[in-house]
Amino acid sequence: MTQIREFTYPSSDGKTLIHAYRLDPLSAPRAVFQIAHGVAEYALRYESFMRFLSERGFVVVANDHLGHGKSVQSEQNLGWFCETDGWEKVVDDIKSLHDQMKAEFPDLPYILFGHSMGSFVARTYLIRYPEDLTAAIICGTGQQSAALVRAGKSMAGMICKRKGGKHRSEFLNNMAFGAYNKGFEGRTTHDWLTKDQTVVDAYVADPLCGFTPSAELFYEMMRGIRFIGKAENIAKMRKDLPIFLIAGAKDPVGECGKGPKKVYDLYRAAGIRDVEWKLYENDRHELLNELDRETVMNDILAFIEKRI
Repeated sequence: MTQIREFTYPSSDGKTLIHAYRLDPLSAPRAVFQIAHGVAEYALRYESFMRFLSERGFVVVANDHLGHGKSVQSEQNLGWFCETDGWEKVVDDIKSLHDQMKAEFPDLPYILFGHSMGSFVARTYLIRYPEDLTAAIICGTGQQSAALVRAGKSMAGMICKRKGGKHRSEFLNNMAFGAYNKGFEGRTTHDWLTKDQTVVDAYVADPLCGFTPSAELFYEMMRGIRFIGKAENIAKMRKDLPIFLIAGAKDPVGECGKGPKKVYDLYRAAGIRDVEWKLYENDRHELLNELDRETVMNDILAFIEKRI
């Protein structure tokens, strides 16, 4: 079994060292696969998926975003991006990792996977850097109404001004995530993530998971969601880029399928020709941690193999 290699590179914020991880295949690589993780988690939660892909010939890389995992400089910065333009800097850190890998493997296909907040980041990437990728997998995404996003952005902005960007607002946290656990078992506060209780318990026990993000992060994420939902921005995406949208049919982030279907419709309306979407019955938010994760991973692999 090959070992995951850890390395660092400078963040676009000019201050932080971004921690990243790489797993190489034992055979000659077929493609590069880059992972963008979600909010209040970190890249190594995807280790099983990384190993699945590397065993099938992929070079796999992932980084801890600003304010997450080992990219956090101090406990005070947990869940905080940076002083200004945090969303753009998170995207540019992904771009920097892409460019490093592309310099090493200029002729290999390149796939970007984004989950949850990482799906919003990945969708931003598709708009800003449309020529970089061979395919994209968008997992656990949503698309809230423009009015709701504006309200969330406004509220987060006011709290940033009054209490500072690093303030952890339970009000914002409840507004964003508070309703997600309704309708599930209520065994923990995060049953909405997956039916696999072992995964949920590990998440709840992990100090680098499930924390209350900063007001600045909420503000920046609302900016990002607003950006990726605008038709004029979607129009900048490459029309021939293969995109696979996947979600759980009981994922509250995507309103139980309504969100990813809306994204699918937006992409089709923009003329993107090769876009597919699939809902997994009874699955919740973290498809790669669900009880049928092997099916999900094989579906992702099948989608990619047809296009590389």
